[in-house]
Amino acid sequence: MLNLVVTEGAIARTYIRYTGRSADPRREVGTLLSARDAPKRMFPSFEVIPAVDMQGGQVVQLVGGERGTEKAYGDPVEAARRWVEAGAETLHLVDLDGAFEGERANAPAVEAIVESVDIDVQLGGGIRAADDAVGLLDAGVDRVILGTAAVETPEIVGAISGQHPDSVMVSLDAKDGEVVVSGWTEGTGLDPAEAAARYEAEGAGAILFTDVDVEGQLGGIRSEPVARVVDAVDIPVVASGGVSTLSDIRALRETGAAAVVVGTALYEGRFTLEAAMDA
Repeated sequence: MLNLVVTEGAIARTYIRYTGRSADPRREVGTLLSARDAPKRMFPSFEVIPAVDMQGGQVVQLVGGERGTEKAYGDPVEAARRWVEAGAETLHLVDLDGAFEGERANAPAVEAIVESVDIDVQLGGGIRAADDAVGLLDAGVDRVILGTAAVETPEIVGAISGQHPDSVMVSLDAKDGEVVVSGWTEGTGLDPAEAAARYEAEGAGAILFTDVDVEGQLGGIRSEPVARVVDAVDIPVVASGGVSTLSDIRALRETGAAAVVVGTALYEGRFTLEAAMDA
């Protein structure tokens, strides 16, 4: 790899050559460095994101977020590589053991996936402390997804974002119109749209909104709850839950969602990732 050292004078001369305008080198250097160091904007265009939910070292999909309803789909690393080969731009990893038990149990699979793919990886499930999240980001995870931790300690969002700007996605999982935590087992009394605005103010870079009532059932999506969350914030909202057809994906895009996470429909072959991206 080449290591290039560019002086302020060189930048100024190049700027003048191509623009015909004089330049203050310090100002131009500052502009270029700011652009280089600025965090990458999440989801500049609508994305279809394959889910790799892990439990006991296997890819699984739950129905309605209920333990015991899972269906297994093989090795997580193989699944991740398959989605990358199919054209995925982001992978959505969830450590379900961590979500339910409060401690991540699928770390080896996560590490193997991060090392073997060259696209964005977002990870949730069992991340309870800022130090843990920062460690994951330092190790190559692009975004951490906080659910229970964000509800219990909202300031954790700002603590992580201060070290890794635009790297925190707050997960708002809604059941019967209420945000639920601890693997969708405990109610919080929070309204999803109101909570989304709160976490945007805390420094979240994006919101992951999961409609648990339709999650994993292949029965179709509900646009209205997603649209409420989208309208409440200016940061990207990623929708999840209920996708069963390409029409569902189009409907979610029309809500203004920045992306959609798809799991069961892809694993069950309802459509291909390529077809979903084309849609």
